[in-house]
Amino acid sequence: MSLDRFTEQVRSAGELATIVGTPSGVSLKKELKTLDEHMRRFIAHAPFVVISTHSADGRCDASPRGDAPGFIHVVDDRTLLIPDRPGNRRVDTHRNILETGRIGLLFLVPGFGETLRINGRAVIIRDEAWLTLLSAQGKRPLLAVAVEVEECFLQCAKAILRSKLWEPHDETNLQSLPCAAEMLTDQVQMPEYDVAKMQALLDGAYKNNLY
Repeated sequence: MSLDRFTEQVRSAGELATIVGTPSGVSLKKELKTLDEHMRRFIAHAPFVVISTHSADGRCDASPRGDAPGFIHVVDDRTLLIPDRPGNRRVDTHRNILETGRIGLLFLVPGFGETLRINGRAVIIRDEAWLTLLSAQGKRPLLAVAVEVEECFLQCAKAILRSKLWEPHDETNLQSLPCAAEMLTDQVQMPEYDVAKMQALLDGAYKNNLY
């Protein structure tokens, strides 16, 4: 179905402002051009970040990254290094960075309501000294993403509060959600993989290929 079926689309920044209003002084002033001490401490506590990128033709991607708190290295108040741990080799993030050199980051700290947003430029690096610095479990990453900060600010906790993300959840509710192996088996439609074999593939990857 096309988006044209939605007939009441907002089509200008002016129209948007009349609906939602304008940002407060605090919302505008909180945006910084460099990382302050609070942001550096936030990054040091964050075990999880979502990386957003886009391709030259406008295709968007959001990809999760996670490791022990502090796995993202703060070089200085304008520069971050994100190690590339083993994944599925799709490298959507990397291909987009090669095409546009742009990146957006959303840092989360479990139990903490606010998030940290960073936008800027990015390149893919393979400098041996920097990659060695980003080693984990005795293994050095093959690549890393270097980020030059252009804007950074804390995002308020409303989304986390509404979602109750950090609150205990009803485990029985997960019973209505198929396991990842079942979902993937239905999606890839590869005869050589039934649910059991797909689960074994996932288990092996999670056990042996985290680093």
